[in-house]
Amino acid sequence: MRHGKKDNHLGRTHSHREAMLQNLASSLILHKRIETTVAKAKELRKFVEPILTRAKDDTYQNRRMVFQTLTNKETVKELFGTVADKIASRPGGYTRIIKLGSRLGDNAETCLIELVDFNEVLIAAAAEKASAATKTRRSRRGASRQAAETEPAATVEAAEVIEETAAPATEASGDDLTKIEGVGPKIAELLNNAGITTFAQLADAQDEAVQQILVEAGPRFNVHDATTWNEQAALARDGKWDELKELQDRLKGGKEE
Repeated sequence: MRHGKKDNHLGRTHSHREAMLQNLASSLILHKRIETTVAKAKELRKFVEPILTRAKDDTYQNRRMVFQTLTNKETVKELFGTVADKIASRPGGYTRIIKLGSRLGDNAETCLIELVDFNEVLIAAAAEKASAATKTRRSRRGASRQAAETEPAATVEAAEVIEETAAPATEASGDDLTKIEGVGPKIAELLNNAGITTFAQLADAQDEAVQQILVEAGPRFNVHDATTWNEQAALARDGKWDELKELQDRLKGGKEE
């Protein structure tokens, strides 16, 4: 009986399962992000994270044990070089799973699994948000000190603080990109991960850049046509909701602009 045994065998024998996890772990370490099913990703996380923890201590014994598990010289070299330097200060949780929905054919639930420290878009967004929050707090303290000296100066300083903090707050919250015809929750999540979080950013984005994001996300997203998204986003950015509704009705009716 399997009492207390929570590992998913994935419908494979022990040797087949171990070989598959070795290959998935090598691909994740070399490419930093792979697309697979959610079940495999969860088992891969349990398999690869202890290996990543061991790689932070570069010793001969650790290299031997990691090579015994992965059996790939290039993977071990990348792991103890580039990857170990990036994750050196992280105490755990080296991977992130982003669900993509069910794929055509077998309806299996798919996802992206990536190394957290190698997603430059999210790291840059978090750093920008932290710097904006720090800048806002300093501006308010400066306004309080000047208020004790002269009231008109305090009024001017307060107005400057409002102007500085208004834009980052809007940027951080983002817009609901699903209001654009053809953009669903999963595509909106992909656009947000790529740094496109507002109608203004989507309106300014090139069609080729948006299409490239869909291509990199996998074949199930590559079928979407993004040629009208920037036009719709421009109308949403300007608050022209009636015109946006008319355009979307024409698109749904099969009429071209």
